[in-house]
Amino acid sequence: MAQGTTHVSKRVVVVSGGFDPLHVGHVRMFEEARKLGDRLVVILNNDNWLRKKKGFVFMPQRERKELIKAFASVDEVVLTKHSRNPKDMSVCQALESLRPDIFANGGDRTVQDAANQTSSLNADVELCKKLGVTIMYNVGRGGKVQSSSWLLAAFRDNAPCFCGSGKKFKRCHGQ
Repeated sequence: MAQGTTHVSKRVVVVSGGFDPLHVGHVRMFEEARKLGDRLVVILNNDNWLRKKKGFVFMPQRERKELIKAFASVDEVVLTKHSRNPKDMSVCQALESLRPDIFANGGDRTVQDAANQTSSLNADVELCKKLGVTIMYNVGRGGKVQSSSWLLAAFRDNAPCFCGSGKKFKRCHGQ
């Protein structure tokens, strides 16, 4: 380091999720998480992860990534490398690579969830403890205020069917 210069370490905060589709709860989480440090990195679960968890992808990963990168509160988006039909649903690989100062979780992730051996969050939290990463829960204003699954279910239940029958999609082609 040159004489007279000082090294300033930036505090890195990481959040993770599928964000499919994005909603106001995600925006609030990004904004609040960013206030916890100097840099916010979003670990974005890829399409393979979503197919395994939900059975489908609503918005492709490239679109979700582009939208998330557009937020002023987000400094970087890292896409997970989950293979097709992954056994490991954790984001440990990305956490290990990033080694953040804080792993912030939104309103749908809890200490109880982290303690559950079958939860993907369990492995993430155990790795964070090993790496000395601070773990935070309920980041974002108001806890769980919205859910991607709730949004998609409401759409499925109330949208007109694409076939033009005049019926609701759920009753016509939605099974």
